[in-house]
Amino acid sequence: MMSWLEYQVSCCKYPILKETMRAEIIAIGSELTNGEKLDTNSQWLSTQLASVGISTHFHTTIADHLDELVEQLRLSTRRSDLVLITGGLGPTLDDLTRQVMAELTGADLVLDENSLQIIESMFQQRDREMPERNRIQAMFPQGSEPIENRHGTAPGIWMEVPCDDLKANCCIAAMPGVPSEMKPMFTQSILPRLSTGTNVIRFARINCFGMGESKTEEILGDITSRGRDPEVGITAHEATITLRIKATGNSVEVCEQKISETCDLIHERIGDYIYGYEDEELEHVVVALLSKRGQTLATCECGTGGLLSYRLTDVTGSTACYAGGTISGMPGLPADQQNNLVDDGYQFSASGAISLAKETREKYASDYALSIVLDVNQSWQHAKNIPQAFIALVAEGVELVEEIGLTVNRAIAKSRVTKAALNLLRSDLTRL
Repeated sequence: MMSWLEYQVSCCKYPILKETMRAEIIAIGSELTNGEKLDTNSQWLSTQLASVGISTHFHTTIADHLDELVEQLRLSTRRSDLVLITGGLGPTLDDLTRQVMAELTGADLVLDENSLQIIESMFQQRDREMPERNRIQAMFPQGSEPIENRHGTAPGIWMEVPCDDLKANCCIAAMPGVPSEMKPMFTQSILPRLSTGTNVIRFARINCFGMGESKTEEILGDITSRGRDPEVGITAHEATITLRIKATGNSVEVCEQKISETCDLIHERIGDYIYGYEDEELEHVVVALLSKRGQTLATCECGTGGLLSYRLTDVTGSTACYAGGTISGMPGLPADQQNNLVDDGYQFSASGAISLAKETREKYASDYALSIVLDVNQSWQHAKNIPQAFIALVAEGVELVEEIGLTVNRAIAKSRVTKAALNLLRSDLTRL
């Protein structure tokens, strides 16, 4: 396992960010608040802002109600330096964004002739007559600035709102809700307007497996304490624990040093559980280790639907080390008996998993073989002290098996069990 600093040097992909503004994002549309559509714009915009060092503090989703929208925008401009709005710029009666911005400042809506000509030309290019209602899309709050939309009929709006003496003006950028229109407008016309400061931010992520979120925090102790620099946060997803590190300083070198020192502390406390950095998954690490050694792996899966082989074959370069695999139902039982998962003689056992791995290794003539037997029919909530899965690893001189108890839903269980199998192999490969 390479250190964080070695990994950083090898790929040089960590973003260097500058913290300058306090931002928030407002997604407008009753279709969002009633659940008909999902707001993915806010997530995308937050990542884009982070790429230039702007921190997003609030996400708000709000329905098409004029008074509530005005109230929300008034609050947002008081507490933030930048407000990004998506949605509500269309021609219909429920598209209220331009009116809300006008109400906020007490301005009139005025026609912008250039924007009107652009909208009319779009309809002409499509051999269609522009409905009179689309004229509203060329109306802007007095004092604001139109933002050209090269991919649709709804121009964006840029406006600065004066604030009190204790706070600089708040910048508002309103964009269409359609992602294919919003994204290019943001990157081409709004992002270049955003100023940058002098405080550098640097991020890193460490990925771990084999220990729960609360146990990880307990062992790391003061490393995850509030107010620490760099900050270390913990998130969990399908049994993968990710440590998110954020360092601030007046130079890149200062941030990198802080992160490197923190990574060293993390390695001292939970080193055996760390498998990778940033976007690395267990399958990436396993394929890299096997390829480096010139060794091969075969798999046998029962109850996972082939998720393990999918993870492996989804990695670039896996064809050189993945010998093949078998995906099947429950082993050792006729199809009409597979609901009876605890019969004597059924292979749902540690020895059964080992036998499957041995047979698989022999069949594919591979260096390693992994087997998974997942009990997909057991009522896990009522199966106290009964293992719901076995994973086994077999190689020359190696026979390892683990039993796993599951208290999660079936979809997550499949992911967790396949990760456990990959981690079993990773542990053996790194031990050599």
